Amino acid sequence: MALLLCLVVTTVALAHGCLHCHSNFSEKFSFYRHHVNLKSWWVGDIPVSGALLTDWSDNTMKELHLAIPAEITWEKLDQVARAVYQRMDRLYQGKMYFPGYFPNELRNIFREQVHLLQNAIIKSHIDCQHHCGIFQYETISCSNCTDSHVVCFGYNCESSEQWKAAVQGLLNYIKWHKQDTGMRPRFSSSSWLRTHRATPAFLVSPAFRCLESPRLDNPTLENAVECFKQH
Repeated sequence: MALLLCLVVTTVALAHGCLHCHSNFSEKFSFYRHHVNLKSWWVGDIPVSGALLTDWSDNTMKELHLAIPAEITWEKLDQVARAVYQRMDRLYQGKMYFPGYFPNELRNIFREQVHLLQNAIIKSHIDCQHHCGIFQYETISCSNCTDSHVVCFGYNCESSEQWKAAVQGLLNYIKWHKQDTGMRPRFSSSSWLRTHRATPAFLVSPAFRCLESPRLDNPTLENAVECFKQH
């Protein structure tokens, strides 16, 4: 069974919400908010729909419910955004709707968007299992819309030589990370954070916590094999 280790690196906070990070979000949702009063015969639908659109980003983050950091590739974010805009544009092409229809459709689109984002984020993490050893892919952080990247350790190695190279690469990464964190100043500025790796977030994996143990300041290949055997 393929296992997965993901380490997530982010930078300074700027905004909130996955779709909010897309380049067309502001323009699109500004249009949606300003034209919401033309979409329902019932005046009560207008404030409800307006609130749904205004809180779209914050509610997205609340509803993702992910056990892993909300990091998405630019390609997948663009795919989700295009799907959402297509449904929203189609909804706005219609004339006025009967009471209750418009806000219900907004909720349906919102739920579909959350589902698409969840699938896109999780799939990128699962795809790591198709690699052997350290693998990195560029992402955008949904929590702050800054560039980030995910470093994974995939277990899909087909030979003992590949496995040995993969573990050695992991050890080199851990040693490099320890050296990098040891050089960090006590008080970090935002400019420093943009050029240095943040502390990696190890997902549930006792083997890797074993390798990070203080007693293994300079882990060897033999240490790594022992850690994996124990866990």
